[in-house]
Amino acid sequence: MSGILDLDLSIDRKDAVLGRKWWTLIVVCMATFMLLLDITVVNVALPDIERSLDASFTDLQWVVDAYTLGLAALLLAAGSLADRLGRRRVFVAGLGLFTIASLLCALAGSPTALNLARALQGLGGAAMFATSLALLAQEFSGPERGTAFGVWGATTGGAVAVGPLVGGALTESLGWESIFLLNLPIGIAAVVLTLRHVRESSDPQAGRLDLAGTALFSAALLALVLALIRGNDEGWGSALIVGLFATAALLLLAFVMVERRRSQPMLDLSLFRISTFTGASAVAFALSASMFAMFLYITLYLQGVLGYSPLEAGMRFLPITLLSFLIAPIAGRLSSRLPARGFLAGGLALVALGLFLMSGLDRDSSWTALLPGFVLAGAGIGLVNPPLASTAIGVVEPRRSGMASGINSTFRQVGIATGIAALGAVFQARIESRAGELLVQPPETGSEFTVYAPIGSAEELGQAISSGAGGRIVASAPPEMRETLDALVSEAFVSGLNTIFLIAAAVAAAGALLAFALVRSRDIVEAPHAAAADAAV
Repeated sequence: MSGILDLDLSIDRKDAVLGRKWWTLIVVCMATFMLLLDITVVNVALPDIERSLDASFTDLQWVVDAYTLGLAALLLAAGSLADRLGRRRVFVAGLGLFTIASLLCALAGSPTALNLARALQGLGGAAMFATSLALLAQEFSGPERGTAFGVWGATTGGAVAVGPLVGGALTESLGWESIFLLNLPIGIAAVVLTLRHVRESSDPQAGRLDLAGTALFSAALLALVLALIRGNDEGWGSALIVGLFATAALLLLAFVMVERRRSQPMLDLSLFRISTFTGASAVAFALSASMFAMFLYITLYLQGVLGYSPLEAGMRFLPITLLSFLIAPIAGRLSSRLPARGFLAGGLALVALGLFLMSGLDRDSSWTALLPGFVLAGAGIGLVNPPLASTAIGVVEPRRSGMASGINSTFRQVGIATGIAALGAVFQARIESRAGELLVQPPETGSEFTVYAPIGSAEELGQAISSGAGGRIVASAPPEMRETLDALVSEAFVSGLNTIFLIAAAVAAAGALLAFALVRSRDIVEAPHAAAADAAV
């Protein structure tokens, strides 16, 4: 009889462990879906936010960058803090903060209030993002880990896939505020499920929180992004911009020096001696700084130039988003059997080619001119995401997975923040330059762009065009000027967009080359058996 009871208890324990695994995967995917949804959803809503809050082009950049800067600034600290205090505890705290900040975003009445709430969202998202892969790594090993990361990758693709549609539908029907209110029920449900079903884990050897490193890194990123965003307005040679770049460089140098002197650093620089870890970090940065940064400007093109509604614009993103969603789980399963280098390098190469194909727009192009590039880029994103996640933490032992996950996620967010800022600087400068060329052409040249002072200077016109407000400028112009002005707006915008498509393609191509050169299968640490993993956490 006792043998039967022992067998029943053993089966119950096994079932509980199996249930815990999959509940962990569910809540991690819920949180990841929510925080990534807030990037793609917001992109589609930006033109409505611009009109509702009277936001400038700089304000629109900060709507995205405040969020990604908050993520990037705290990711390293959150990973370290999670290893010390407990990954589930930090994960739940992040969920709660993100949910509260989402409510504040919906209540914001000005661009400044919205961007401050977005930064708070980013801090909560950092706690979730830094711990998500570590929570999966503690529950899954061997082939199951590939499956789990495949599902996680499909979730990231799904957030990208449905985000534009959800954002478009909500913005059109209920207003842009509803895209943030959507997070409230998801966040509350995720908190409840995490507390009920997810196992706590930590690193007994984790050191103290690196407050000095966190402050230096955060300040350096803020100075860098602020310089990139304000460069056109202030002048690239101005004392302010030069000072900001110098400050960012000095703060980053100080950060590296502080980390090198710590016995248990927040950012273990020795990890970058592992070729594959360096390659995975480069891939994370390149993908985010190229394709993901371009979503903002593609959205402004679809709505501000082509005149699509938020929902119509969201539907035009389906080719790229659905492909990434469908390919990700396949790549996740295959990545446990095939070398990751092929997925990472090949996927980024497809993204680079897709961006290059998108760069052939003219002012008469329809959205279908983007379609071939969307298809290739979507396939590339799907190939990269799951192998990138498993590679980033696969080169370290499980107890250090929180730090490895945080570093890789930091490179993703730094890529988005700096990519949006840098591409935006080039984009705005090119639009202003092209608008100036078109404005000064005298009638006797036969130019079709005979537009005069009533619409303002090239700089003012360029700022309006780059923020997606070109349609409003055309509508407010005298009737006899509208056709000419509409052509000028389209010509200037497309000129800027084509330029940054090429730059983004070059960034993705560089990432593909680094992935091929640096990522090596022999650097991957063998997944430990379950008993060993339990002993380590």
